[in-house]
Amino acid sequence: LVFLSSQEIFFRGIPSHRRLREGICYLEEIICLWTVPCIGKILNMLYAFISQGLGRTAFDGSTSLGHAQQAKTHPWNRSVGQRRPRTARFLAVAAQQADPVNLYGPFWDYAKTMMENRFEDLANYPIPDGFCRKEAMTGRGARQQLVTTQSYAYRTSKIRQIRAAHVQGGKALQVLNFVMFPHLNYSLPFFGADLVSLPGGHLIALDMQPLFHTKEYQEQYSDPVREIFEKHRVGLPWGGDFPEEAKPFFSPCFLWTRPSDDLTVQTRVFEAFKDYLSKYIELVDAAVPETDPDELDKIRQSQLAYLSYRAEKDPARGMFTRFYGPEWTEEYIHGFLFDLERKMEEGSYAIPPVLA
Repeated sequence: LVFLSSQEIFFRGIPSHRRLREGICYLEEIICLWTVPCIGKILNMLYAFISQGLGRTAFDGSTSLGHAQQAKTHPWNRSVGQRRPRTARFLAVAAQQADPVNLYGPFWDYAKTMMENRFEDLANYPIPDGFCRKEAMTGRGARQQLVTTQSYAYRTSKIRQIRAAHVQGGKALQVLNFVMFPHLNYSLPFFGADLVSLPGGHLIALDMQPLFHTKEYQEQYSDPVREIFEKHRVGLPWGGDFPEEAKPFFSPCFLWTRPSDDLTVQTRVFEAFKDYLSKYIELVDAAVPETDPDELDKIRQSQLAYLSYRAEKDPARGMFTRFYGPEWTEEYIHGFLFDLERKMEEGSYAIPPVLA
């Protein structure tokens, strides 16, 4: 079906008197290249019906490509030989457009499954009322588009909050913001994945954002990621400058790139996402709690500084305000996305006891 859909792009530019013959050529390719017997038989019946008036002979869908190419009654050089490059081109287009309105759904599905398998104590994290799902209509007339924001949240004995915001607004807007905030008695970095797709292209950021920039901290948390970073930066080149004030919040292995096509996101970016997530979970598994009061105070200050900066400079503020209004947006940012400061002020957060 994806293949046939891709051919529609081509058929629109063909005069009507040629479309039937072109269609038969592509059916031949499908039957030859996809040798699943049941599919072949169904397509063969259709082919036989259409081709009766054109002097062509149908064949069994299980026929091998080699035997089929030897059949004198089929113009194989034309349909399989000459048209193969064009068909491959259309298949590439179809792959890029496989699911353009849910580009990051597979990313979140993979992350959720991995966390369920790797975190034995994964539990739900409370999401305030009104934030689990939010919808709005944008645009006018034929350009109207439903925008949905779906929120997810979990926690473990080492991770205070695991949360994701998945925004879907058709081909023009796809966003997944996925972050893990450790408890304040762990010096773990934050896991951060910002995956944004807009009409002008894609903005991809993957990192394990450090609390500190000492040599010891880098050796513990950045060096183990360097091999993954070097592996993926080859196919995902640097995305360009970003604000100077934001640089202290990123690690030496910050993967920041701006792909121009969906296919790169669905392949290269997805693989990088998997590797970064898996490595972060390894770091979590190996982490031990901090007990020194001075170190605990440094961790608290560093986390609050990051959260305060992100809440103030959140690039999604404008988008959410346009869709859902300023009141909902500010509460979503401070009451869910970056909620630690408020929870500490309310006295509703406490470092969990460490179980032996």
